[in-house]
Amino acid sequence: MNFSIPKCIAVSQRIAILPMLSILIALQSCKHEKKIYTSECNGELVYTHVTFTQLIDSIQNYDHQLIEVQGTYKEGDAQSALVNDSLFTDHSNGHALWVNFSQDCPLYLKGTRQGLFEYNDGKFTQISNKSVIIRGKIDMRHKGHLGSYRGEIDRVSYIEM
Repeated sequence: MNFSIPKCIAVSQRIAILPMLSILIALQSCKHEKKIYTSECNGELVYTHVTFTQLIDSIQNYDHQLIEVQGTYKEGDAQSALVNDSLFTDHSNGHALWVNFSQDCPLYLKGTRQGLFEYNDGKFTQISNKSVIIRGKIDMRHKGHLGSYRGEIDRVSYIEM
């Protein structure tokens, strides 16, 4: 016996699939919208993009340089640090960077006057444990709380999360 699906059923199945595909495409486009906070500090200057591992391994080459790097931001009691995004690397302070947010370089959500550290919509912006791209100036002399970090990112002028 040869069984075949009648054409009317095949067409109706195709029609039913189209709305599902449209919904899936719409949900895919609803991914987390990036938030970019910028400061007028160092605004038009050129930043060198560097991987986190490269920066930690050869930080002396980037001392007093403007860099852009990606990592996970961690905050807590006496902690303001950028650590490697990789789960397979050392996340201790000796392999992390102290992040020095300065009042001289206030960060605002792009296109608004909403500050990164301002109370807004009933809460503060959650940045801890988020992957971020950060731009700032590397300083090897300052090593954060108790001098336990590899170096410091100072004059932060850009955060993307």
